Amino acid sequence: MNLLILFAEFFRIGLFSVGGGLAALPFLYRLAETAEWLQAEQIPEMLAAAQSAPGAIGINLAVYAGFQCAGIPGGVCAALGMASPSIIVILIIARALQTFRENAVIQAIFSGLRPAAAGLLAAAALAAIKLSLYNPEWTAWHQILRPRETVLFALTFLLLRRYKGHPVIYIAAGGVIGAVLGL
Repeated sequence: MNLLILFAEFFRIGLFSVGGGLAALPFLYRLAETAEWLQAEQIPEMLAAAQSAPGAIGINLAVYAGFQCAGIPGGVCAALGMASPSIIVILIIARALQTFRENAVIQAIFSGLRPAAAGLLAAAALAAIKLSLYNPEWTAWHQILRPRETVLFALTFLLLRRYKGHPVIYIAAGGVIGAVLGL
């Protein structure tokens, strides 16, 4: 695998995944359609590992994919590719905002970016829910969701909303429950 191509792919993903690491998921699925070194079936595993590890989810996804593709150099190149657009854009925006802080056009741009980012995050959330809960082998309407996974999802969601504990606790508990129940 050419490390420059790996860097370029993740640079592109990093440039257009507005809204954070989960917003990169649709781009990763599109990449899986064209790249022979990434399979769509790997993405849920990548997401689980990325969310379990400390750090930014997008960078963790890039490191995982790059490492799978080309070892440690691949992980480094993918992470640098993913992070570079953010660094460049933030430096440009910070400089521009000092000059145009009260500009109506700048304020309008940011007003448009927020719902676009929310849309990307919602698409990523729906993709993650489908990967986690959808039963592709359903034959009757009541089998469309995997029951144990759905209960775990609902329980985690409700506990997190009620008690607002640290996400690592819920991720670790999900991993233990998954291992015990063989999910």
